[in-house]
Amino acid sequence: MKTVSRNWVASVQVALSLLGFPYSTGTSGIWKNAINSIPSLCSSTSVYMSPVAHIKARCPVYPGSDTSRFHVPDDKVDWKTDWPRYSPVNYTASTVLKKPVWADPEIGAFSPLFNSLDGSVDRRSHEGQYCIQNGKPLNPHGRTGLEGRGLLGRWGPNHAADPIVTRWKRDSKGQLVHHTTSQLPMLQFVSIKRLDCGEWAIPGGMVDPGECISQTLQREFSEEAMNTLQASASERENIQKRITKLFSSEGLQVYKGYVDDPRNTDNAWMETVAINFHDESGNSVSELPLQAGDDAGQVSWIDVDSSLALYANHLHFLETVAKERNTHW
Repeated sequence: MKTVSRNWVASVQVALSLLGFPYSTGTSGIWKNAINSIPSLCSSTSVYMSPVAHIKARCPVYPGSDTSRFHVPDDKVDWKTDWPRYSPVNYTASTVLKKPVWADPEIGAFSPLFNSLDGSVDRRSHEGQYCIQNGKPLNPHGRTGLEGRGLLGRWGPNHAADPIVTRWKRDSKGQLVHHTTSQLPMLQFVSIKRLDCGEWAIPGGMVDPGECISQTLQREFSEEAMNTLQASASERENIQKRITKLFSSEGLQVYKGYVDDPRNTDNAWMETVAINFHDESGNSVSELPLQAGDDAGQVSWIDVDSSLALYANHLHFLETVAKERNTHW
């Protein structure tokens, strides 16, 4: 699998420059800040990384509830900033507390192996070791104003995979369409409208215990954008043949790490691997009719453009795709 030549750190650097935040890189190419003021939280090998203050993870009201977060200003996000008055609201959704198969028990009822492969559950972070306080993991990007797990099943990192399926935008004669301003060819990507929040997003989902990322990518795209769960046997076979062909091609890994997601809490957060699969000739999934399924309300091919408003930090993923493929942004 091909990765972005500047690796995922460069993607974050782009985001930083766009948001106006300063950044610096360490000798390993990532941001490192030891939590010297609270050494009891971390082992000597722990690394605290906070390249940019998360924003959506501090949304005033937690999604799917009427629970308001404890307000966290930008200068208090970092854990190493002393803040004795910090009093996060404790909230874990009832759907999580009912102990579905995809959720952990409460801390104290089991002994998870954080920062490790815990049986079939991967509790390692893409960003390095995270800290543990009072038996609970701490969000590596700082305070969110809410403790517990919210809507997330796992304590610590909740791993997802996001397939970014693209094609060239073409006119009625099959010729590439170039943007009138940039004069660069235009890309289109498959986007779904999420049922839970109504925002447009890249189709994707959670990595099941023991599942390979490649399996998750293909499964989520099939279920959310092609609705294979409702297709007939013959339709499903045709769809799967096209999807397998595309997803067997060399993908471009554009991001791997923390996601600024509104579901994040102080103790549970989203991480993802985003990989771009490009239908160069347009004769693969481009020819298949899109049909929303699973947790998608709508699905459509959408022009890649910097003006889009997308879920979480999906827009940054698309920016990397556009720049790597030298297309309009």
